[in-house]
Amino acid sequence: MDALTIFGAVAVSAMLVTYALEDRSPRYVLAFAVASLASSGYGFLQGAWPFGVVELVWSAVALVRWRRRAFKA
Repeated sequence: MDALTIFGAVAVSAMLVTYALEDRSPRYVLAFAVASLASSGYGFLQGAWPFGVVELVWSAVALVRWRRRAFKA
């Protein structure tokens, strides 16, 4: 297994774990956004640009969700 594959496996695993824990704290939503960004980077580095684009969108959506939860009035 090469370093890129390991990076991708860690990034996607982090997405799964943080998504499962999102209800516990807004920090997990932010962590999900970061993990999605890492997965996007993996997709682009691997040459699977559609995957990279979708993960980039997921990261942006998660950032909006984090902002709403973290700064809720």
